[in-house]
Amino acid sequence: MSRLRLVTFNIAHARGLNPIQGLTSQRKLRVNLRRIARLLDELAPDVVALQEIDQRSRWAGNFDQLDYLRLLAGFKHAVFGIHNRRAGLLNLSYGNAILSRYPIVATETVVFGQKRVGEKGFLYVEIDVGGRIVPLVNLHLHFSSRAHRFRQLARLLAWLREKQRQRRAAWHISPIVCGDLNNTAKGADVTASLLSHLSDYGDYTLHPASGRTFPSPLPGRLLDFVFLPVACGCGASKVVRSMLSDHRPVLVDFELP
Repeated sequence: MSRLRLVTFNIAHARGLNPIQGLTSQRKLRVNLRRIARLLDELAPDVVALQEIDQRSRWAGNFDQLDYLRLLAGFKHAVFGIHNRRAGLLNLSYGNAILSRYPIVATETVVFGQKRVGEKGFLYVEIDVGGRIVPLVNLHLHFSSRAHRFRQLARLLAWLREKQRQRRAAWHISPIVCGDLNNTAKGADVTASLLSHLSDYGDYTLHPASGRTFPSPLPGRLLDFVFLPVACGCGASKVVRSMLSDHRPVLVDFELP
């Protein structure tokens, strides 16, 4: 077996705890990304799922945050899943991303809507861990509307059913699903629903088992999760104490059979 470590982290466009997007200087954005890189170095994950990261956006310094973070944190492999693009003077390009110590051999991005700003979605990757294909979904759901979240969840589940039909023979395990679900309560929103539907692919465990991730200084809500197939064992997880974003990261250790 191989022991793997996964971190999921909404980095809030690297603005730190500044509540207003676009008012953080490029210098401060880069400083915060360096701090995030140091945190990742301390945590030593094999895979990092990032939400709210910018490829080249006017309101976030107009530089490639993923490439900057990849180089600082020493990851060999990275891929963007852009959910929002807008050209022009107020250009935007942001979404989800993956950093990995292992090769990323397949990737697909699904956007939930058609607007150029504010849309959520998910990034699917297949990671080759010593010849074993590990499928992973990095998910970000609507921040305020429960109805929107459930519509987005339905689209994810339909997409997963089709992807399973196409790729199940190549997968070493069932898909790992992680990210920022933006639910209002652990058991009363999309988290419980997604956990139930994932039983179509086998048994799953939900991480973290306790703790809160948002807002990071005094967290009162648990928004960030990892859904782990039981083939990976029970897993060990924790919420990482950090105030480099308005979210705290979630870390999960598990075994790859």
